Amino acid sequence: MKLQINTSNVVVALVAAGLVVLPLYSQLTGNIFILTLFTRIIIFALAAASLNLIMGYGGMMSFGHAAYLGIGGYAVGILAHEGIGSGFIQWPVALAVSALYALVIGALSLRTRGVYFIMITLAFAQMAYYIASGMSRYGGDDGLTIYKRSSFGGLIDLSNRVQFYYLCLGCLFGGIYLIWRIINSRFGLVVQGIRSNEQRMQAIGYHANRYRLVCFVISGTICGLAGALLANNTDFISPAGMYWTRSGELMVMVVFGGMGSLFGPVIGTIFFLLLEELLSQFTEYWALIMGPLLLLIVLFARGGIMGLLGRFNRGLSLAPR
Repeated sequence: MKLQINTSNVVVALVAAGLVVLPLYSQLTGNIFILTLFTRIIIFALAAASLNLIMGYGGMMSFGHAAYLGIGGYAVGILAHEGIGSGFIQWPVALAVSALYALVIGALSLRTRGVYFIMITLAFAQMAYYIASGMSRYGGDDGLTIYKRSSFGGLIDLSNRVQFYYLCLGCLFGGIYLIWRIINSRFGLVVQGIRSNEQRMQAIGYHANRYRLVCFVISGTICGLAGALLANNTDFISPAGMYWTRSGELMVMVVFGGMGSLFGPVIGTIFFLLLEELLSQFTEYWALIMGPLLLLIVLFARGGIMGLLGRFNRGLSLAPR
């Protein structure tokens, strides 16, 4: 009897362990850039995981998810600009405003289906973009510089790269755990059932839009947290962070990793941003290479990277012994 190895779980464990020990590697090698790069990757992985909750598990193809990144970031930036530097105030406000905006968007967009749903979410994201562009007090198109990061009363120093990295990593792991609990709960099973067969779920007494709306708000709130982290990471926030192309990038990260897989968005974000960093060193037209690569994954690697790992694992289990 041979021990069967689940390739997907091994890869996930290795990636998670690598993220945990990365600051140690950075300090031993003196490579500060890799710590900065992976801090950004972790923040976007959290945003991608929140999108996967509604897109992969709920079947809601939102093309305006970057709006919550910007809203969370602007909540931190505006409060800091007005002299409120406490993270105990900034971050709850960021989460609350993101949740409220998601509630408004969800309540209206969930009345539609298909391409109409996509276009309404896109329209609301562009609305947020133009509102931010018109706020001249807070930089307008030029963006808003944040001169001091959120303060947590000495409990954690966000100016310390390592401490901030582990805070971001803790938020990512916490977000993934929350999503895992949601999708394995009765609520999450209902949401997935609605995605698979909405008419049948409604016939047995479930109000589909109510479940979808709650899921939509949770997703927007998690992404708002990513926005608060991003604002502290860059010390800057601008309307460009809410533009539709950013939402498209989040969708690509989810597709690369694998929609409907718990850790897939993290793998997809790492793959996407590392590839972007590598290709941008050779050409400013890196997107021309990324585009065909995405097309190949969609056509020949259904389920993204996690799907490929799953098929590889099944191939090993079916191999003759």
